[in-house]
Amino acid sequence: MSKTHPLGFRIERDIKEALVRAAKDDHRSVSSLVELVMARWLRDKGYLEDNNSKAA
Repeated sequence: MSKTHPLGFRIERDIKEALVRAAKDDHRSVSSLVELVMARWLRDKGYLEDNNSKAA
């Protein structure tokens, strides 16, 4: 597993509350959910390579 890097930022209260509820519903931490959402967005926009499309 690769080493992770901390990232801090401020968000509106309603967004944070929604993240907490969504993370709980998905049985994951808020940090894990935020990383998942960001990675999906970055892949969709072409900024991050899709791990499933790598040549073997």
